[in-house]
Amino acid sequence: MNETPNDKKHRILILGASGFLGNAIYKELCPYFKTFGTYNRSNNQLEKNNHFFQFNLEEDDVYEILDLVKPTIIISALRGDFSKQVIVHQHLAEYVFSNKIKLLFLSSANVFDAYSKYPSYELDKTLSHSIYGHFKIKIENILLRLPKKQIAILRLPMVFGANSPRIQKIVQQIKLKEPVEVFPNLIMNVINDHKVTQQIHYIINRNKSGIFHLGSTDLVHHDEFIKDVINALQIQNARYKQVYTTNDDRYLAVLPKYNLLPKNLQLLSQELLSDLII
Repeated sequence: MNETPNDKKHRILILGASGFLGNAIYKELCPYFKTFGTYNRSNNQLEKNNHFFQFNLEEDDVYEILDLVKPTIIISALRGDFSKQVIVHQHLAEYVFSNKIKLLFLSSANVFDAYSKYPSYELDKTLSHSIYGHFKIKIENILLRLPKKQIAILRLPMVFGANSPRIQKIVQQIKLKEPVEVFPNLIMNVINDHKVTQQIHYIINRNKSGIFHLGSTDLVHHDEFIKDVINALQIQNARYKQVYTTNDDRYLAVLPKYNLLPKNLQLLSQELLSDLII
């Protein structure tokens, strides 16, 4: 991604920069912006990096890090206790509003998991039956009270990628001769870490705001896709456990309709598979 004249002016703080996605975002943005991150557990490597700050959301005050970094953009990729995350995001919303800066929040397709008959688009009303979906909706609603220009809500479907926790879990299960769970009735879209980081970079560069659905433009059945993933990894002897949560096809997919990104930043599920081939 080419640097624009404004790039160096941004100071970006990534909350949760030691996690899988947070770290991928840090690596993408670091060459172009003054980029800072937080980590939770002790990490010798990160402790030596003066662009990283230890932050335990259950004990620490996020304002201390905000005062140190003075970010112009905050990216929230936090994980951890849901109720504590809600409090942190209330504080972030106050800070973002009073300092006239911008917040990008990584949300989830689960904000729509109560709707099963069709894919979801950016302006659809959120409704969830899961604790995780409820929690993401709660934070979205806090942020949606801010001026539109100051927020970007990035809803993600299932995230894959060579080093993703999902892939690691599948590999581990097969090693231990455990069956891999597949959901034959689940229709979804997917994304990988490389594409998410490029999309976020574009959103920052172009100063985009609003709600974005960052998933593949095509839909896949969960069971078929997981089998394709295992084939791409060239793993033999996988066993599967088919899980039926419903008799009918069930959608959990976030498709873009209004905030479309350029063609080169869109993704087909097949491209994600070719990234995994070793």
